[in-house]
Amino acid sequence: MSTFQDDEREDFAIELFKLEKDLTEGRSGVDAYLNYKGKRIPFELKSTSNGSVTTVRDFGYEHIKKWKDKHWLIGIYKNRNIDHFLYGSPKRMQPWIQEKEHYILPDFQISKLVREKIELKDLFKILGKKEKYLYSDARILHKRQYSMSQYMDSMDLKGGYSPERMLNILKDRAEYLMERGSTLNNPHIPKSYFKDWVKIEKDHSKLLREMVGREL
Repeated sequence: MSTFQDDEREDFAIELFKLEKDLTEGRSGVDAYLNYKGKRIPFELKSTSNGSVTTVRDFGYEHIKKWKDKHWLIGIYKNRNIDHFLYGSPKRMQPWIQEKEHYILPDFQISKLVREKIELKDLFKILGKKEKYLYSDARILHKRQYSMSQYMDSMDLKGGYSPERMLNILKDRAEYLMERGSTLNNPHIPKSYFKDWVKIEKDHSKLLREMVGREL
């Protein structure tokens, strides 16, 4: 499915269910919000034409943390037309998320252990031994994983970094590389996972709010 189709379906669901679209262009990690009795409830919006639901390309521990408290709204399409929607509360989604967490958690624990094993001598092998490292050294090491402000804020010497501070950046880089290798490539939620879920086929906005209310 193209990104354009995804966006069209997402906008359709937002309008149909009277949700509030996230205006931060995805930076918040929330597709839309449901305003319910003074609460702003985050939603993940998905759609499928073949039963199973795709998630994200590089599914990692950040997604697990992000999705644990989210509500899900899934559009089921047939012949390019909407057939019905499914609502998944955090409790409903918990078994699938926990299954993925158990699968990748050891890899992330390994990355933390590796991080703590890195020493100054390892830094010297990579960047050479210096009394002060420059921004260019840090950028070569950690690439675009820090913003400019993060690089500047990390400086503990005038115009640069001490070996100890650069060691922390090296550890961040090692952890990032390890965690990248610990992601899953677009894990699917199987059609069978939704077999007992109630279909939303009419009174969409009203029914969704009733279902959410029972979960709060």
